[in-house]
Amino acid sequence: MKHSFVRAAAVSPQLKVADVTFNAANIIAEIQTQTKAGVEILVFPELSLCGCTCGDLLLQKTLTDACMTALTQIAKATQNTKMLVFLGLPVTAQNRLYNCAAGIANGKVLGFVPQTLPDNGELNGRRHFAKWTGERMHISLPNGETAPLSADLLFTECSGALKVACEVEDLRSSDGLTAKHVQRGAAVVVNLFAESQTVGKREYRKMLIGAQSAKNACAYLCADAGTDESTSDMVFSGNHLIYENGTLLAEAEPFSENAAVAEIDVAFLEFERKKLLTLRKQTEEIYSEIPCSFFGEGELKSRHISRTPFVPEGGEAESRCELILNIQAHALKKRLEHTGVQTAVLGVSGGLDSALALLVTARAFDLIQKPRKEIIAVTMPGFGTTVGTKNNSALLAEAAGATLKEIGIAKTVLSHFGDIGHNPETLDATYENAQARYRTMILMDLANQTNGLVIGTGDMSELALGWCTYNGDHMSMYSVNSSVPKTLVKHLVAYEAKRLGGKTELALNGILDTEISPELLPPDKAGNIAQKTEDIVGPYELHDFYLYQFVRRGSSAEKTLYLAEIAFKGKFDKKTLKKWLVNFYRRFFSQQYKRNCAPDGVKVGSVSLSQRGDWRMPSDALAELWLADVQK
Repeated sequence: MKHSFVRAAAVSPQLKVADVTFNAANIIAEIQTQTKAGVEILVFPELSLCGCTCGDLLLQKTLTDACMTALTQIAKATQNTKMLVFLGLPVTAQNRLYNCAAGIANGKVLGFVPQTLPDNGELNGRRHFAKWTGERMHISLPNGETAPLSADLLFTECSGALKVACEVEDLRSSDGLTAKHVQRGAAVVVNLFAESQTVGKREYRKMLIGAQSAKNACAYLCADAGTDESTSDMVFSGNHLIYENGTLLAEAEPFSENAAVAEIDVAFLEFERKKLLTLRKQTEEIYSEIPCSFFGEGELKSRHISRTPFVPEGGEAESRCELILNIQAHALKKRLEHTGVQTAVLGVSGGLDSALALLVTARAFDLIQKPRKEIIAVTMPGFGTTVGTKNNSALLAEAAGATLKEIGIAKTVLSHFGDIGHNPETLDATYENAQARYRTMILMDLANQTNGLVIGTGDMSELALGWCTYNGDHMSMYSVNSSVPKTLVKHLVAYEAKRLGGKTELALNGILDTEISPELLPPDKAGNIAQKTEDIVGPYELHDFYLYQFVRRGSSAEKTLYLAEIAFKGKFDKKTLKKWLVNFYRRFFSQQYKRNCAPDGVKVGSVSLSQRGDWRMPSDALAELWLADVQK
């Protein structure tokens, strides 16, 4: 720092959402680049180590642990450099999650600064992060060292000539905190933030930061989340800004992917501040932490690990089934009343999902005292439909008192193949999905024709794996099974079969005995189902187990595999469990885009994948951390 100038930079390095290893490597590379450029204060954006758009993945221990490990590796990269670096990451402390900036220099993690007021805006800060209460803590690092966590940290240059304060705050609410930092001697304030780019946002942002810098006579350096963040719902632009006493020194224009670099005149700020503020010094208290360990390495012996965690067990199993069915039925009742429709239209395939949807729809019609004949159950035989499933559909519709319609799709789909130039002998995704999409079109048009509502039949397991045709069975006007996993669907259908008896029980038992299949490929030579879902995506009882551990329990892949070995001992070996766990993570991450635009649907249990309130995740988040964890 010559003549009291300090060179500072704000950068958004290349990033992949939730890929901490990739992000850490790019941060290290940027540190090396900026070191050569003589930068002394380097700032990366909010949650830059994992991505600010991770959504509910921020609550996963796998992600937070990976961030802490990567942080210590990045700290090593600052050895033998004269640079103070700030980067953002989620930090767990005392069973709470904090949105933090880590300050690192000289090969060490110096401390963590938490966000003091998690916002409830576009990134749902209050959903994921705790509010810092003022209690100073010490955070244990993977390398055995500790570092303080406090919003009151000042990072001071060795000679005492410069004090730097750090914030992870909404620009609109950080005013009072900045004033406090300045009163305690900070000449430079850095803010790690993430704010989407919209029309007029750049000008508003500059007005806020300029005013903040001017009235506090400080340098204010903002590092903004960059263009590689998820674009599921918004876009970030990397609009970095550096102000000095109200004057803009440097800006990385939106979407330029440039760094903002400037020399800050610290002596000038000190001079200006003498005319404006009366400074007061405060003594920092450092809390000590006594390390202790009481975790052993023993195996689980007495804890029950259920193979089917979504399925009710014990004496309340029947009452739980009744409650779930009532939740579904009353939710549909409300939607039917609100829309004022005359009919409910749904496809019946002879499978479990459409059977449950029909049973729920019948309950809802009974609740509003509408005749069940206004339930239009449509069977749409195609290239893969077998005699057994077609008959089961008809039997169930008749037993439920619904109006059954049969509309064959083969002729029209073949005509469509001719329109798009597809060879019907090529049994690929086009061959399969054309059938699913045409079936959905039939249902939608019938609903228009009869002033009806299309009832979705797909379940949560299919949604988790993306085992549905986009804008085919993926779409409906209301989805009654959207938070019911396949294992629970089967259990509820069996419960209703026993409760209702008679022709309904006969039809439902036939469905329960049928292989799970979308029936989009031709039957075998004997006329039996050839396309078996669980041969392709894996056993649903495994996927439901994995889904529960991942979303409800937040278990790491390593822990999930360990629990699965206990739960499925004697049924699946470790190699099989591992194979389908890898498949689960790959499909779950890659198919999020289908969940982000799924129709309304009712939540029945503690796990739901609704993008509106229960599971928010960017469509382009990566599964690499979880896949690597499986291999441990």
